[in-house]
Amino acid sequence: MTLRQSTSERSFKLLLGLVIAILILRWTLMILMPFGLHGDEAQYWSWSREPDWGYYSKPPLIAWVIAAFTAVFGHAEWAIRLPSALFHGLTTLVIYATAKRAFDERTAFWAALTFYLMPAVWLSSSIISTDVPLLLCWALALNAWVALRERASWPRAIQLGLAIGFGLLAKYAMLFFLPVIALAILLDKPTRTALLSLKGLLALLIVGAIFTPNIIWNLNHDFATLSHTADNANLSGPLFNVGELLTFWGDQFGVFGPLSLPLLIIALLKWRSLPPFAGWCVLLVLTPMTIISFQAFLSRANANWAVTAYIAAPILIALFAVTRPKVLRVLKYGLIGQSVIMVAIGFILLSPSMTDALGLTNSVKRLRAWPATVDTVDSLYQAGHEGKAFTHVTTDNRLVYYGLQYYGLKERSPLYVWSPNAVPNNHAEMTAPLPRTDGPVLILNHYKNYDAYFEESFGRLIPQPPLEIDLGGGETRTLKIWIGYDYVPAAERVQKAKVKDTP
Repeated sequence: MTLRQSTSERSFKLLLGLVIAILILRWTLMILMPFGLHGDEAQYWSWSREPDWGYYSKPPLIAWVIAAFTAVFGHAEWAIRLPSALFHGLTTLVIYATAKRAFDERTAFWAALTFYLMPAVWLSSSIISTDVPLLLCWALALNAWVALRERASWPRAIQLGLAIGFGLLAKYAMLFFLPVIALAILLDKPTRTALLSLKGLLALLIVGAIFTPNIIWNLNHDFATLSHTADNANLSGPLFNVGELLTFWGDQFGVFGPLSLPLLIIALLKWRSLPPFAGWCVLLVLTPMTIISFQAFLSRANANWAVTAYIAAPILIALFAVTRPKVLRVLKYGLIGQSVIMVAIGFILLSPSMTDALGLTNSVKRLRAWPATVDTVDSLYQAGHEGKAFTHVTTDNRLVYYGLQYYGLKERSPLYVWSPNAVPNNHAEMTAPLPRTDGPVLILNHYKNYDAYFEESFGRLIPQPPLEIDLGGGETRTLKIWIGYDYVPAAERVQKAKVKDTP
């Protein structure tokens, strides 16, 4: 064994040890965390109970992953979230393998750590979201591409096809990978040689075979997921929102870390001084970041919408840092500092009283008191109205619906979703719409100023005292309560109006 091989082996063993140790820490904090599921997490869990090729707002991979893990570990909150930290650990190792092949072992080590210790990855490891499998798929796709540039092989072509195909089933943001690799086919001879071949055709066929069922699902459901993705652009409001753009970029300090983000920006500016393949990493970062920045400027954008930049960005940061001792020192201190902060926050959140005392209640209020909410709603349901049993319980908010469903209300009462619209706006409205009924219906009203909408839907509407659940730290979950009779769905009312207007 050469000295270089020995050093590389020690480096990988150190990285693997850190990945496993941090994985155990993240799992421990997650299991001990005294908070319930967020509404989005409960929604993904609900989807997992009925595996399909698509859902209203997302492709299906997140539901499949949860279904696989809950089949083994049960349906506790920690079991639903279990894949996140594991997948991030696997993504870290794939980044290491990719950067080592494309550049060198030292770059690989620091690229992997830079990703694994990002604040966004610390946070993402404690929840379940579509970003988690997407990042693993993106990392595997980049790994396959790098290997194919070196030597085109059938296994790597299959890997590329599987990674892109399942990435598209994780989140449509996987599409950001395609224009970069298409440009590489035009401008990069190794990529062109590898992919303009039967191996490239095989990869393309695999992508098509995996993704086509989701397209068919969308065809059969009025392009629900595609429409939702387009609606997220929200270009109907005022354009040119400089404040939203600044907010998006300000949030990136919390995503990458306060020192890692400036290093990334400098690396992007100095990319010509980096090894050749770094240019393609630059495009893999800039493609999502530019598109989402433009989206933020025109309307709005969440901090994680540019999540696919998280794979190539740590590689660029490491490439820039490893040949500059002072920069590498800054990176080390940044990774250590942000990790200490994230671990400290994790331990603080183990104590509800400390969480409240430090003013963090607002960050976790949506995760609290769902069992108490279910018990209170069930008491109202069991009481009935004017001697009549309630025929249905309904809410106007999908997150409330899924929270109540996960914590057992649907097992006690017929739970549905009410909407003022004739066309469903989310998966809950599509799969559990409140049916026509004489009532009485117990209505849990989350949104403000919906009185007129309810009056249009129900022949008789009776206001009740609001339901208020203490969330701690001065926060309250408040649901306005109505009792409704003679409910007619919006779609039916619209159809009747059309018939009435027909000459």
